[in-house]
Amino acid sequence: MDKVVETKQEETTKTVSRRKFLTTAAAVTTGAAITGFPSISVAASPVVLKMQGAWGAKDIFNEMAEEYVNRVNEMAEGRLRIDYLVAGSVVKPFEVMEATSKGVIDAGHQVAVYWYGKSKVASLFGSGPVTGCDAAQNLAWIHKEGLPFYNELMQKIGLDVVGFFAMPMPTQPLGWFKKPIKNASQLKGLKYRTVGLAADMMQELGIKVTQLPGGEIVPAMERGVIEAFEFNNPTSDRRFGAQDVAKNYMMGSYHQAQEFFEIVFNRKKYESLPKDLQALLRYAAEAASTANYALAMDNYSRDLQELKNKDKVNILRTPQGIFDVQLKAWDTIVKRLTDEDPFFGKVWESQKAWAKRVGYYTFFNNADYKAAYEHLFGKLGF
Repeated sequence: MDKVVETKQEETTKTVSRRKFLTTAAAVTTGAAITGFPSISVAASPVVLKMQGAWGAKDIFNEMAEEYVNRVNEMAEGRLRIDYLVAGSVVKPFEVMEATSKGVIDAGHQVAVYWYGKSKVASLFGSGPVTGCDAAQNLAWIHKEGLPFYNELMQKIGLDVVGFFAMPMPTQPLGWFKKPIKNASQLKGLKYRTVGLAADMMQELGIKVTQLPGGEIVPAMERGVIEAFEFNNPTSDRRFGAQDVAKNYMMGSYHQAQEFFEIVFNRKKYESLPKDLQALLRYAAEAASTANYALAMDNYSRDLQELKNKDKVNILRTPQGIFDVQLKAWDTIVKRLTDEDPFFGKVWESQKAWAKRVGYYTFFNNADYKAAYEHLFGKLGF
C-alpha cells in the first residue's frame, strides 16, 4: 500500500514539475521574442500602414520611396509594415497630402510643391526660393530650425499630418525644349510645365505655365498642351520618354535648385503607434536620405550619358543670362509673398539667416571641384 501511495505521489510531483517547466519555458520564449526573435502573435498581426507615392510606376522616385519602406519594414521586425502603392492606386498624385490628412490613406511619399495651392509657404519646404545654400544645406535647415515652422503651417491650414523630409535633390534642369534656349527672350509666351513657386517664377519671366504631375507630361507635350517642360532629373526624364518629344536638354536653373521628398503620415494614425515605432518612422527618413542620394548619383549620371550618346540629345548648359533674370524674378516673388503673408515672411527670414551663416562658411571653405574635374578630365566646354 505504501508503495502505491509513493508511486502516486511521484507521478503528481512529476506532473507539477512538468507544468512548471512548460510555464517557465513559455515565459522564456515570450521574453526571447520581445528581445529579438519574432513572436508568432506579433508577426501575425502587425500594424499595417498604406502609403501611396506621387510617382508613376517606372519612376526612380518609386525606388527611392521603396528604400524608405524597406528600411522601416526591416527594422520593425514584424511589429509594423508599410504597404507601398504607386501613384493613382487610391488617389491622384496631387491629392496625396489631402488623402493622408483625411485618413483615406495612412501615409504619402511626395514633394511639398504638389499641395502648395493650399499655401505657398509649402514651397519653402520644397522648391525654393533661392537662398544661397544648396539642397543639402537647406535640408539641414529643416532638421535644425524648419520643422517647427512646418508643424505650425500644418495647424494653420488644417492638415492633420506628421511630416519628415529626405533626399536633398540635385539642382533640377531648366528642362526640355524643341529648340535650344540662348536667352530669356525666347522663354516669353512659351507653354511650359513646372510646379510650385517655380511656376510663379516662370510666369514672372512671361512663360505660360501648366502644372502637371510627371506621368502627364509627355502626353501633354504630344498634344501640344505644352511646348517645353521640366520634371526633375535625367533618369526620371529618360524613363518617361522625354527624349522622344524633345531633343534639347538645358542643364542648370534656379527655378528648383533645392527640393526634398516629403514623407507624411496621418497624425492620428502616427500618434496611435508606440513611441519606438514613431521614432523608427522618423529616423528611417534620415537613413533613406543617404540611400536615395547614392541611388541618384549612380543613375542620374549614367542616364545623362545615355541621353547624350544613345538617344542623341543635345545636352546644353543654361545660359548665365537666364540665371540672372531668374534671381530678379525671385526677388519680386518673395517680396510680394512676404507682403501678403507675414508667416511666409517669418519662415523666409529664418531660411535667409541660416543661408547667410552656412553659405559664408561653405563658400570660404569649399574646394574648387570644377577645377579639379577639369584637371583630371579636360575642359567641360561651357
